[in-house]
Order: sequence, then C-alpha cells, then structure tokens
Amino acid sequence: MGLFEDLSRFLESRLEEYLRSNPHLELQALEEQLREQEEDTKRLIAELKLQEKKVEEQIFNTAQEVQRWHIRIEKAKAANRMDLVKPAQEHEASLLRQGNQLWGHMKGVKERISKTQELYQQIQVRRQEVRAKAAQVEAARASAKAGTQNVGWNQGSTFKSTGGMDSLEAEFSRWEAQEELEQMKKNMGR
Repeated sequence: MGLFEDLSRFLESRLEEYLRSNPHLELQALEEQLREQEEDTKRLIAELKLQEKKVEEQIFNTAQEVQRWHIRIEKAKAANRMDLVKPAQEHEASLLRQGNQLWGHMKGVKERISKTQELYQQIQVRRQEVRAKAAQVEAARASAKAGTQNVGWNQGSTFKSTGGMDSLEAEFSRWEAQEELEQMKKNMGR
C-alpha cells in the first residue's frame, strides 16, 4: 500500500507541476470540470422539477379525497348515521395530516430547486471567468511566441532589449494568470 500511495503522490505532484507550468492546460481542465458540474446541476434541477410535479399531483389527489370524505361526513350527519360519522372524520383527519406532510415536502423540494438554480448560475459565471482567463493566457502565449519569432536577422542589437522585454512581459503575464487561477480555485473551494 505504501508504495502505491507514494507513486500516487509523486504522479499527482508531477501533474500539478506540469499544469502550473502550463496554465492554459490547467484552465482547460478547470473549465471541463465546471462544464461537468454545470451538466450535473442541470440534471438535478430537472429531477427536482419532476419530483415537484409528482408531489403537486399527490397534494391535488389528497385534496380531492379530503373533499370527497367531507361530503360523505355531511351526508352521514344529515342521515343521522353517527356510526359512520366518527370513522369518516378520523379518515378525513388522516388525509389532512397526509396533505400537510406533502405540502411540507413540496416546500422543501421548491427550496432545493431554488438553491440548485442559484448554484447553476454561480457555476456558469465561474465558467465564463475561466474561459476569459484562458483566452487571456492564450493571447499572452501567442504574443510571447510572436515576440520571439518576429526577431529578424537584421535587427541585431535590438534583440536583447525588445526580446527581453517581450519575454519579461510574457513571464509576468503567465505569473499573473497563474495567481488569478489559484485565486479562482480558492473561490471555487468555498
């Protein structure tokens, strides 16, 4: 077990190191994770709405039963059938308790739907932030590549000053993107 755990830790640290040195890949992985969370949340919302509809139907059916038994109680009273009145009243009371439980359940489902929709919106916002950051990092990578590739043979002495500044700019851009990525990860962990 110890060897497997050591190997697992080593591979994880290598992966993290690789992703840190390639922030665009880390952003892609983060964006994919957010996409999966978005899909899972969408699926959960659909399931909860289906559950809500079923509970609403149960409440409606229970209300109809309460109404039917209430009419029966009134008929039995009018016919002076006291032997039927008390058991019918107990059955009606049982149906009312069942209806109250269903109502409470429906309120809970509605609350879960609301919270899940809020979560869905938060995931969408984070995913847009990650996409924007990925585009920034990609642009920085492209400008860094262009800066090193566009230096010609006849630019001799300016190579150090311009190339150095471009690579310094690219390095700072990568570092800043990495910091923002770490902050976004921390925010997601909340």
